[in-house]
Amino acid sequence: MDQDMKDSMFGALENVIDPELGIDIVNLGLVYDVELDEEGAATVTMTLTSMGCPMGPVIVDQVNTALGELPEVKSTNVNIVWNPPWSKDKMSRYAKMALGVR
Repeated sequence: MDQDMKDSMFGALENVIDPELGIDIVNLGLVYDVELDEEGAATVTMTLTSMGCPMGPVIVDQVNTALGELPEVKSTNVNIVWNPPWSKDKMSRYAKMALGVR
């Protein structure tokens, strides 16, 4: 998968907003990796802000919808991982400023 496709996928994922924080999952640092195989199957490796996050299924649905809008993506598999654990350090400068995190 080339970098342009990866950028397109990350761009699509910036439309997925964490309902609790109001910031997209890319800037929050929740998306660890995206892959796309020859058949157009996308795999998103990501985490959530907390293990018991009630919004997990909603976010997964939104990830599927966002990537489904890319013509190259035929199917999406969201792989939720807890390692490495998410921390505020993974957030972009934009997300930290928006949430007032130092």
